Amino acid sequence: MLICKSYNEMFDNDNVMTDSQPKEYIKVSNLTKFYKKFMALDNISLSLKSGNIIGLLGKNGAGKSTLMRCILGFLKHNGQIFINNEEVVHQDTEIFNYVGFIPDVNELDNRLTVRQIMEYMSEIHIKWNQSIADKLLKISQLPLDKKIDKLSKGMKTKLYLLITLSLDVNILLLDEPTIGLDIAFRKEFFNTIISEFFNENKLILISTHQIEEIESLLQEIIIIDNGKLILHKNLDELKSEYNMVTIPIERAEDLEQYNPKYKTKTLGYISAILPSNIKIEGAQYNRPQTSEIFLNLTGGYNVTD
Repeated sequence: MLICKSYNEMFDNDNVMTDSQPKEYIKVSNLTKFYKKFMALDNISLSLKSGNIIGLLGKNGAGKSTLMRCILGFLKHNGQIFINNEEVVHQDTEIFNYVGFIPDVNELDNRLTVRQIMEYMSEIHIKWNQSIADKLLKISQLPLDKKIDKLSKGMKTKLYLLITLSLDVNILLLDEPTIGLDIAFRKEFFNTIISEFFNENKLILISTHQIEEIESLLQEIIIIDNGKLILHKNLDELKSEYNMVTIPIERAEDLEQYNPKYKTKTLGYISAILPSNIKIEGAQYNRPQTSEIFLNLTGGYNVTD
């Protein structure tokens, strides 16, 4: 398999950045994507750097998967996308020698056994690391001689993860990778990524609806709504900008005057997300969860009596 020199040089292990200065791995400039007359992405610009696990958040149809598929070169688009200063070309499969991708479904050949698929992948990927593959296969407890179509959803996802992490790549894109998995499999999935893949030279971009489960892993979040970039920010900085403010229900007007987008009522109290510079006498203040900030910024639901 022939490899483009520029891609080969930029992610060669001998040239990997070892100091603490983050490196820009992905740059998206003025990205717009239409499906006929429907605008799926509206002038998106982003800079994604090494040493970060970034959550990509958005409602169904917001444009998360479209963004990932543009980054991977799957879709034609307006604007530019660069990986380490090299522009991504439409349908350039060589990118997968440097970027790992785990979608919400997999396309592994159901006719092959686990052993056969591992052997096949080791032959077609020039970045395959057999020592990593052997280590992950040993701890995975996957049945080597069972065919893919006989594996459970969780086992298939585990196998897909094992294959992806066996590649010497610095970028990992995850598009709803744990849909349909039980909580034990989901926890194991992300624990494996953190322990076996992530370090200061890696970049992980995760699209997910299960925000609470990965919140502790994230350094940054990106929120897309109706194809528009709402924000891209350090998570701790974002949380410092808001408070979950709670007051007795009879004082609801004290909150309502600020027109909060996200509020809840329970046990005689009303709570809402407000900017941290707003202070209400006698109110209780708590740090909001990322999911609550997300709902607030995207016009989330209000729970009423």
